[in-house]
Amino acid sequence: MPDQQSIRNIAIIAHVDHGKTTLVDKMLRQAGAFRENQVVAERVMDSNPLERERGITILAKNTSVRWKGTKINIVDTPGHADFGGEVERILRMVDGVLLVVDAFDGPMPQTRFVLRKALALGRTPIVVINKIDRPGADPMRVHDEVLDLFIELEADETQLEAPVVYASAREGVATMDMDVPAVDLKPLFDTILSRVPPAPNDVVSPFQMLVSTIDYSPYLGRLAIGRIERGTVRVGEQVSLLSIGLTSVQQARVTKLFVYEGLERIEVEEAFAGDVVSLAGLEDVEIGSTVTNPSAQEPLEGISVEEPTISVDFLVNNSPFAGREGKFVTSRQLRERLYKELERNVALRVEDTDATDTWTVQGRGELHLTILMETIRREGFEFQVSRPRVITRESSTGERLEPYEELSIDVPEEFLGAVIEKLGPRRAEMIEMKNPGQGMVRLLYKIPAR
Repeated sequence: MPDQQSIRNIAIIAHVDHGKTTLVDKMLRQAGAFRENQVVAERVMDSNPLERERGITILAKNTSVRWKGTKINIVDTPGHADFGGEVERILRMVDGVLLVVDAFDGPMPQTRFVLRKALALGRTPIVVINKIDRPGADPMRVHDEVLDLFIELEADETQLEAPVVYASAREGVATMDMDVPAVDLKPLFDTILSRVPPAPNDVVSPFQMLVSTIDYSPYLGRLAIGRIERGTVRVGEQVSLLSIGLTSVQQARVTKLFVYEGLERIEVEEAFAGDVVSLAGLEDVEIGSTVTNPSAQEPLEGISVEEPTISVDFLVNNSPFAGREGKFVTSRQLRERLYKELERNVALRVEDTDATDTWTVQGRGELHLTILMETIRREGFEFQVSRPRVITRESSTGERLEPYEELSIDVPEEFLGAVIEKLGPRRAEMIEMKNPGQGMVRLLYKIPAR
C-alpha cells in the first residue's frame, strides 16, 4: 500500500499566452518524465491541433511528475471563460492551484475568472510570476497587482499569504527572491510540496469518486476521470453509479483502471484515495455523477456548470455549393454528431427545432461555438450556421436580463480617444483606465455581449 502523503494534486491557471503550457513542459523535463533521448514536441500538453494553431488550451488535461518521492498530479486548465465548464470540474479534483501571471501584462480578465472559482472553493494558491526575462517586465508591480486582485476577490487570510515564485518558463528557471539568480525549477517544486495540502488519504472507508471529466476511447468506450475521495478501487469490482440529484442508480463493473505517469496513461490493478484515475466499464457515466462502493451509496455534491450565453443554429447545407466539401452531409449524421458532443462538452446545449434540418446550439461564448464548428468541419461534416444571438433571461421581477462581458483593451496613448469614441455607441461602460507605462494605456470596460 502506498504512502498516501506522497500525492499532491494541483491545477494550473493562467490567461491565454502567459506561458502555462510551456511551464508544464519544463516541469516534466526537469522532473525526468522523459527519457534522455526522447524526442518531445514543444508545448506537449496542447495535443489537439486546434490548440496548437491558436496557442490556447481548450481541453483540460492530466499529467504527473515525481519530485523527491512525491507524485504531483498536474491538471492543465483552459484559460478562456468560454471553457468555464471545464474549469469548474478540474478545480474539484485538486487541492492547490498555480496561478501563472505574465511579469509584463499582470493579471488579465480570464485569470480573474478562473481564480475567483478557485478561491471560492478554498484552494491553496501559489503565484508564479512568469517571463521575468521579458523586455519591460516589472515583477514587483505585477506582484502588487496580484495582491490587489486577491483582495478584490475576497481571498481569506491564508490565501492572501500565498508564496510568490519568480520564473522564466522558457528558460526553465525559478527563484523565490529576485536578488537570487534563478538556476532551475527546484524552488517551484519545493514550494508545491511544502504549501499544497496532501491529497485525501482515507483508504479504509468505502470507495467514492466524483466524475470530473470524461474521455472517450474507441476500444473501451467512455472513461470516467476523477479523484478518488476515499477508499480503494480494483479492476473487476462492482460499483454503483449515482446520477446528479440521485435520479438514477446503476450498477457497473470496473473493466480497466488507469493512473497518470508523466504523459502516459498507465494501466493498474488497483488505485487509492487521493490519486487521479480513469475508469473504464461505466457505459452511461455523466460528468458530475458519483461512483461509489455498492454498500455505501453516498453522492458527492455535483458540479454546477455556467449557463450558456450565445446560441446559433446549425443547418444542413442546402446552398448551391452543397456536397463540395464534406463527406457527412445528411440531417441524421449532423444531428448524431451534435448530440454526441454533449457527452464531453458539459457547457453546451443542443435542441431540436420545428424544422427537421435545423438544430439550436447554445454555448458559453463565440469561441466555445467556433471551436465546435471547426472541430466537426475537420471531421468531414458539412453544414451552415446562422448568425449568433445572445440568450436573454427574465429575472424573478420580470426584468429582461442579458449577458455582459468584461472587455480589456491595451492601446497606444495617441489612439485612446478614437477607441473610447468607438465604444460609446456600443453601450460600453468604463470601469477603469490604467497606465502601465511604455506609452500604452489599459482600459477596462463592461459591455453587453450583443
